[in-house]
Amino acid sequence: MRRAVSMGLALGLVAGSAWAAPQTVTSPATQVSLLELYTSEGCDDCPPAEQWLSGLQQDDRLWKRVVPVTFHVDYWDYLGWRDPFDSHSYTLRQQQIAAAAGGKVIYTPQFVLDGKDTQAYFNHQPLSLDGGWTVGVLSLTADGRKATVRFVPAKPRSDRLEAHVVLLAFGVDVPVGAGENKGKTLTHDFLVVAEVHGALNQDKSGYTGTMILPANAPAARSATRYALAGWVSAAGVPAPIQAAGGGIAAPH
Repeated sequence: MRRAVSMGLALGLVAGSAWAAPQTVTSPATQVSLLELYTSEGCDDCPPAEQWLSGLQQDDRLWKRVVPVTFHVDYWDYLGWRDPFDSHSYTLRQQQIAAAAGGKVIYTPQFVLDGKDTQAYFNHQPLSLDGGWTVGVLSLTADGRKATVRFVPAKPRSDRLEAHVVLLAFGVDVPVGAGENKGKTLTHDFLVVAEVHGALNQDKSGYTGTMILPANAPAARSATRYALAGWVSAAGVPAPIQAAGGGIAAPH
């Protein structure tokens, strides 16, 4: 209980005062891929997958061609270890992705690239990225807990769009006391510690929206650094149209 409380208090630093001044990350006009990892501290197959994803920190394509994010799901908690970073909403997103692909099975670790299951990790292959086509510019601005989204599509469109914005933490060490990883200290990168999503409004030149990052999500006060990331998609569709991400200053 003491550990959970300390992490909750730390969120005030992460989400409440992470940005002393507005900070903005912007995508190129060419498509940036979204790579999602669904994982859990209760799953013993997950740490190697997270380590593989962590290697993207040294990839020249990071933020320019790919935005990696790690979602911790909650369906491993029954083994006795409550993952401090899990959320049922992340499990629901994983289920939505599976349903969009015509399936019902979800699993960990699972990698999803641009809304589709990818097996590069399991096949011991390097990450291959398609795309490169022009889709438009996405910018994310964080000011305190307020996140402002702006997407200017390369071609006119009239469909309804929504955006997801996440705060990512790196170098987060967690000693696990139960479950399949009992006795291990796990290190997390690209870790989602706060998430918000919502509809965007359309104007003459594109789409905009303002959202508030939650103030009661688990925080990572031991993180070595942070990043802001996000993506836009058609309403109700998990596959992204454009993604953006980049490092931001640490909390004060």
